[in-house]
This record gives sequence, structure tokens and C-alpha cells, in this order.
Amino acid sequence: MSDPIRAADTPFGVEVEAGKAYFWCACGKSASQPFCDGSHSGSEFTPVKYEAQESKKVFFCGCKTTGNQPLCDGSHND
Repeated sequence: MSDPIRAADTPFGVEVEAGKAYFWCACGKSASQPFCDGSHSGSEFTPVKYEAQESKKVFFCGCKTTGNQPLCDGSHND
């Protein structure tokens, strides 16, 4: 598997709504970061679904190397 493109050096803080699904860009090519816009088409990457359990601010990974997809685990600091 090839490496994803690093979309940002920091996470994307997003206010999510309870009960809503979000699709995180795993390839790093999306122009709608941190969310998928279909730019992965033809690659081995697929978006990762995140279902918000409650309305709150979460931090989606921007570097695309998190071990806790789709949320940031601090991997961008390495």
C-alpha cells in the first residue's frame, strides 16, 4: 500500500453533530479536507466513516498517519 499525502501538519478541529456520519479522507488528496471528495478514486484508499455519538468538537487527523483513524492521536508530532 502506498503512503497517503500529508494534508496538514496539524489536526482539523470540527464541530460534529450527534447522529450524523462524516467521511474522513484517508488518501490526503481531497480538496475538502478533512473530508472525502472522491479524489481517492482509482487508488487503494477508501474514506473512513465517523459517526458522531454526541455533538462536540473533535479533531480529525490531518497528517494521515494516525493510528486512531479518523481522529488525531498526535502522530503529526513524530
